[in-house]
Amino acid sequence: MIVITTPTGNIGQQVVTNILASGARVRVIARDPSRLPAQFIERVEVVQGSHGTAEVVDRAFKGADSVFWLCPPDPRASSVEAAYLDFTQPACEAIRKHGVHRVVGISALGRGLTIANNAGYVTASLAMDEMIAATGTSFRSLALPSFMDNLKRQVQPIKDQGVFFGAIDGDRKLPAIATRDIATVAARLLIDATWSGREEVPVLGPEDLSFNDMARIMSEVLNRPVRYTQISFDAYKAGFVQRGMSEAMAQGMTDMARAKNSGLDNAQRRTPESATPTTFRQWCADELKPLVFG
Repeated sequence: MIVITTPTGNIGQQVVTNILASGARVRVIARDPSRLPAQFIERVEVVQGSHGTAEVVDRAFKGADSVFWLCPPDPRASSVEAAYLDFTQPACEAIRKHGVHRVVGISALGRGLTIANNAGYVTASLAMDEMIAATGTSFRSLALPSFMDNLKRQVQPIKDQGVFFGAIDGDRKLPAIATRDIATVAARLLIDATWSGREEVPVLGPEDLSFNDMARIMSEVLNRPVRYTQISFDAYKAGFVQRGMSEAMAQGMTDMARAKNSGLDNAQRRTPESATPTTFRQWCADELKPLVFG
């Protein structure tokens, strides 16, 4: 039995689809089962509730061989530690209690770097990994850069103004990955029952691009001019607060962006094993263009 968290989310839903295609048995944890895609309903076992709740993960992890763990965003959390560590603690207890053999988790680049000690969401994510590993389960943490899919949040300014915004230097080249490639790697590990021990698995996409590079590619794919505009870190944080995020979580986002701007995601060298196939150009054609012109 493979347990999937966040089955209605961007990554989790794609993980479920990939695993169902393999024929493996799937159990999902869903706050609102009515949001599950129709094609899942008769093919998965559903445990309703939050996977940050002890009673829910206790039921869900019973008899589980493998678990896909993704800590969901909590923009109103009182701290990044509460959002990641407090949320994950019940799952760690259930992993121990039920002897879950393997866990595949969504994590971040930066382990072992001093800069990661004050990197907001990244710092908390890496601490979460340590909690999961301490349960004794075999663990693969997917060490990820920023997601191409995050740009979907800026479809409106791209569509209306031909611009997207960020706090990172427009010329800094960084890895980026499509969530569909993350889901492919995660599903492959979840289906494979032969691995053990603890390892970090960098998943880096096919190339490093700056935001100015991305703007150029968007312009070519969309056949209209698109530019990147860098804003201050203060303005970056203020934007999150204005949109309803707590002060602590907005600071966590800002600290993460500042760390990435200082090289957090550049320390890991890309290898054939860590490269994934979806280029930013392909992602723009498949994912961004339909949203802009839809």
